[in-house]
This record gives sequence, C-alpha cells and structure tokens, in this order.
Amino acid sequence: MDIIIKENYQEISLAAASIIADLIRSKPDCVLGLATGSTPLGTYRELIRRHKEENLDFFKVKTFNLDEYQGIGIDLSKPYDQDRSAARFMHEELFKHINLQKENIYLPDGLARDMNNFCAWYEQEIVKAGGIDLQVLGIGSNGHWAFNEPGSSLSSRTRVQPLAQQTIDDNYESFYKKSGISKEAMPHFAVTLGIGTILESRHALMLANGEKKAAILAKALQGPVTSAITASAIQTHPGKVTVILDRAAAAKLK
Repeated sequence: MDIIIKENYQEISLAAASIIADLIRSKPDCVLGLATGSTPLGTYRELIRRHKEENLDFFKVKTFNLDEYQGIGIDLSKPYDQDRSAARFMHEELFKHINLQKENIYLPDGLARDMNNFCAWYEQEIVKAGGIDLQVLGIGSNGHWAFNEPGSSLSSRTRVQPLAQQTIDDNYESFYKKSGISKEAMPHFAVTLGIGTILESRHALMLANGEKKAAILAKALQGPVTSAITASAIQTHPGKVTVILDRAAAAKLK
C-alpha cells in the first residue's frame, strides 16, 4: 500500500488525476470504477481540464459507478440542486465535459424493477468488460466504502443496502437539506458495489481530506480488518493500492 500525503485538497486532486490520466494514456480502453461525492470532484475537474487542454482521450474508456440511491434515477428535467442522483452528479461533473461514449457508461439503476436481476447483470457486465482496472474510492465518516455500511460482508457483491443513520444524517446535511427535502423523504436504501467486487479491481485509489476523516482513516488503514469498518478491507486488496491524503486527514496515522 502506497500512502501519499499532500499539503491540501488541490494537491490530492492533481495527484489522483495524474494516476488516472497515465492509465488512460497507457491503456486507452481501460475500465474505471468511479465514485460520487465531494472528495473526487477536484479530480474530475482536473481530468476535464486535461481532456480540453491536453487532449486526454476518453473515447474507448469504460466506466462503472459505485452506487446509486434506490428509488432515484437521473432526471435532466429537474434543476441540478433538486436531482440528487449519483447519475446526475456524474453527468454534470464529468461525463458531459469529456468524449466518453454513452454506451461505455454503466450506472447502478436505482429504479430497476427487479433489483436482484439488475445487480447480477451489473456484476456480469464488469466481468465482460475485463474487470475494473482502477477503482476510485472515498471513505464515509463511519468507515464505509461505497454504501457498504458497517456490518457488511467483506466478500459482498453488488446489492441493495440499507443506509446507516450516520450516513443518512451526513447525506442530508451535504445534499438534501439545501434542496428542501426532509430527512424522512430522502432515500434510506442504495444500490452499491460490494466489498468483494471492489477488491477485484486491479488498482484501488482511495482519496480523503480533512481532519474529520483522520480518526476513521487511522482505523481503516492501520487498525484490524473488520466488517465494522468496511474500508479496512483495503488492507487485504491483492492488487495495487494507492491512498492519497492531505496532512489533516493523515494526522492520526502512526
């Protein structure tokens, strides 16, 4: 595991974007696993800049997203601040700015009628694509990866997962409160890649910043591997692992 400590969020984003860009240039048809949320946002903006200014070519790249809220799908007719889907986030913050082909974008379907069949199909599509070359990851305040909440099996696959109260509270403050949606009305379930699926990626790239993540990062990276902190599974990843943190997030590492 390579742990890289940067001075600030901007440096994290530049370093992560460089790793992804290097992969795309060396393997133009690579498969990327992508995450939503504020943590990878700077990385995506830097990738957009490199596409527009340095001809970084996404034409053959395939992408699979980590998760989506159940009961939600992309709705481009709504203003961005009212459509809180992960699909809308990816569209606005990355996809519409680069030359990624629509048919190469795979997103969990929060509106699938038969969720078990959809989850099985999603896993099969990852396998058909040749597996995920690089998986972008963050870490939740309770130590979750994607929406694999505490207690999730470390061998779990893509499935519907009930959200922990801490995750609901965090997401409400970050996204739904400003949209005028009540905590009771916001999604309480999500479709998520499983830990076992994530661990099959060839390269895991985990990003985190800020002092609020310092304590949980120390447990995930240097504590025991436990389903109580699903991100601790990173210690068992059989492939390449890169963790990029700012000094505040790395403050409690030994």
